[in-house]
Amino acid sequence: MEIEVVEGDITRQQVDAVVNAANRGMRGGGGVDGAIHAAGGPAVLEDCVRRFPDGLATGDAGWTTAGDLPARWVIHVVGPNYNAGERDRSLLTSCYRRALEVADQLGARTVAFPLISAGIYGWPKEDAVDAALETLRTSTTDVELARIVAFGRPAYELVRSRL
Repeated sequence: MEIEVVEGDITRQQVDAVVNAANRGMRGGGGVDGAIHAAGGPAVLEDCVRRFPDGLATGDAGWTTAGDLPARWVIHVVGPNYNAGERDRSLLTSCYRRALEVADQLGARTVAFPLISAGIYGWPKEDAVDAALETLRTSTTDVELARIVAFGRPAYELVRSRL
């Protein structure tokens, strides 16, 4: 699998699937989650309500339609909230591994990822990048391209320096 980094807006990525850093409730939120729900339109939330009536566990992944996004699917993952004391790194790496498993089930070959838990959830950025890259590099998958979409130049430079 090829891994690349771009600086930009995950909602504008021309890929099979975009990964959403969701919360356990699966009803939209802030950050990446809010942006994906806003850009994808009401169909994303409607599919979340239908497919995840009880939400989704931390470290797990599931998919919905992408609504109005250029991607075909949204793969929702629930990262650990470092600021709330969820410090188990295996929950963070599980998000990337489970997202790839869901992508394989869907037949998605190109997937755009945010830096999961590195925003409002407060996971230390360097470790968030390392967890992402380690997991993407060691996972067995049919995904051909994993694109990390960095929000802002500092995040882009950090990912690029570790890639």
